[in-house]
Amino acid sequence: MTTLKPLSDLEIARNANMKPITEIAEKAQIPLDAIEQYGRYKAKIDTNQINLDPTGKIVLVTATSPTPAGEGKSTVTVGLADALKRLEQKVIVALREPSLGPVMGIKGGATGGGYAQVLPMDDINLHFTGDLHAITTANNALAALIDNHIHQGNELNIDPRRIIWKRVMDLNDRALRNVLVGLGGPTQGVPREDGFDITVASEIMAIFCLATSIEDLKLRLANVLIGYTYAKEPVFVRDLGVEGALTLLLKDAFKPNLVQTIEGTPAIIHGGPFANIAHGCNSIAATQTARKLAEIVVTEAGFGADLGAEKFMDIKSRQGGFGPDAVVIVATIRALKMHGGVAKNNLVEENVPALTVGIGNLEKHIETVRQFGVEPIVALNRFITDTEEEIQTVLHWAQKHQIRIARTNVWEEGGAGGIELANHVLEVLAQPQNFAPLYNLTDSIEQKINTIVQKVYGGKGVQFTDRARKQLEQIEKFGWDGLPICMAKTQYSLSDQPNLLGRPEGFTINVREIIPKLGAGFLVCLTGEIMTMPGLPKQPAALRMDVAEDGSAIGLF
Repeated sequence: MTTLKPLSDLEIARNANMKPITEIAEKAQIPLDAIEQYGRYKAKIDTNQINLDPTGKIVLVTATSPTPAGEGKSTVTVGLADALKRLEQKVIVALREPSLGPVMGIKGGATGGGYAQVLPMDDINLHFTGDLHAITTANNALAALIDNHIHQGNELNIDPRRIIWKRVMDLNDRALRNVLVGLGGPTQGVPREDGFDITVASEIMAIFCLATSIEDLKLRLANVLIGYTYAKEPVFVRDLGVEGALTLLLKDAFKPNLVQTIEGTPAIIHGGPFANIAHGCNSIAATQTARKLAEIVVTEAGFGADLGAEKFMDIKSRQGGFGPDAVVIVATIRALKMHGGVAKNNLVEENVPALTVGIGNLEKHIETVRQFGVEPIVALNRFITDTEEEIQTVLHWAQKHQIRIARTNVWEEGGAGGIELANHVLEVLAQPQNFAPLYNLTDSIEQKINTIVQKVYGGKGVQFTDRARKQLEQIEKFGWDGLPICMAKTQYSLSDQPNLLGRPEGFTINVREIIPKLGAGFLVCLTGEIMTMPGLPKQPAALRMDVAEDGSAIGLF
């Protein structure tokens, strides 16, 4: 007897019956005059034509610390929205846009999986509506304008050794982390050291996602710190006078994108900062648009609750003027066993002792969410290799600790596999929450970082390098210390050491650099070996990709 090979995500997506985007817009009560179509199944939303108050409740989906075993956070996010739609709720799912870096690398896309996907998945995972290209162009236009200003006489006395603005591209390319520009003689510019970040780490991406309007976007761009003068005074985009040009490059991209799930639930996908090297949430413009159109908005934040969810609640919620009304933490038995010390190639074997140890990672993320004043729900995302004893171990643990938990099987069953989870979410949404950010902006920088390390990561404290100490003094000197903190650290561990899995204790976080992102409105603290330009793995996903004679994608997950 032969066993049929399961369909890939791409094959499932290709077999789906997509509705015209005009029909999705009509169901979401978006005026047809407010959408700009990109083909039959994608559209931009002109938010100026949606004159409603944002009153929809927010369901934030986060996860345990990610492992190679997989958690399925985006899949659960989409499946939960479809389940709520099946329960006749007026719901929209709001997600980040994928980056070509992980798409062509190892992590994959960001459109969900199985029968809980947003469509058209191949378009979304590739160039979509061009938003990331617009952000890349704006970032690099600023870089070119800086170098041109220096070449043309340097009226602002910018010190080429103290330019902090980098070029970007939306791919993983470690060879571009450190480069020399301006070589080749006087007509080629002024030689200096430079480097590339990945586009999703650009401050313009963060600004794009945190701006509330075109005017706010322009103001934030004007406030971007690009470097320092020879006298060590700060230089901003407004000093160059190019914020208008940068805004012009972003004006169309700033409109949120409308697509659909396999089950026809409206989906808004917009913006895509990483959660390890940026704040990891989709745009405020998209979230607020969804809140105007739906009673429930299901959204996700990158990686685990120690990264994306913390930044959603301490950064995005402050700037957007809202907070989560419910939080879902996605966990898998496979991932918990890895946190308990099981190697990836042994995960198919039942191992209740390792699972019991690995639950400590889930427990910490639950504690973290509760510290923000919101009661979490655990989505136990099912894999076919899970044994009944392992499932019961997690369920009994949750019951003992009075934690809401739901078996979830949306990858295989779509919205039908998320009904139990959706019912838990509706129960929590009916109850008042006491959401509040974890620290006050008036706290010192060290206090804010220590609060995150101790309360969110479970560490004992922070160490600063000499360079970070000098940067901290400079930030305080210029009065930039009243901003929230964006910790840039590994996603794989609660610590800054990727191999320290589970629930480590007694560790110290090492802050090696503090970068002011004044347009975005936060301070980035680089820890450990975190890179703002990732590299490709030995066997990148690109090796499996191709295109068929009819132009359809091959090997895209």
